[in-house]
Amino acid sequence: MLDARVPDEIEIRRATGADADAVADLWLASFDDALPTVRRAHGDDDVRGWIRGHLVARTDAWVGVRGGEVVAVLGLAPGWIEQLYVAPAHQGSGVGGRLVAFAQERADDELQLWTFQVNDRAREFYRRHGFREVELTDGAANEEREPDVRLLWKRTGGEG
Repeated sequence: MLDARVPDEIEIRRATGADADAVADLWLASFDDALPTVRRAHGDDDVRGWIRGHLVARTDAWVGVRGGEVVAVLGLAPGWIEQLYVAPAHQGSGVGGRLVAFAQERADDELQLWTFQVNDRAREFYRRHGFREVELTDGAANEEREPDVRLLWKRTGGEG
């Protein structure tokens, strides 16, 4: 059995259609675990369809795999982390940090992302990885109508 706390056992690879069900399972479990007070804008079937037909099929989506199991998903757009979800059983194991570092390596000079203000764990996680909070909103522009925060990471002169 693999130790879920050893980040070196993570393979990062492009997501494929074969990953869609596993990605949907971990997305739903992670969202519900991290954000129990946030009303999801879409039901499970809609989320699964969006992951299968859009996230995995049409975007720059990557998965973190440990022991053959998809345990995290990362969705990128130029200059943005659009999605980063880690299965609850693998949070704190280093996989999220590995995916953020992967995104930072691929980025030109900066990365941005949004998370909900109530997601204290995510906010602290991103701060530890060099992001700073640059904008707070009332949530009027997101589907959940939940106050959110935009975080920004900038490459410093001494890095790649």
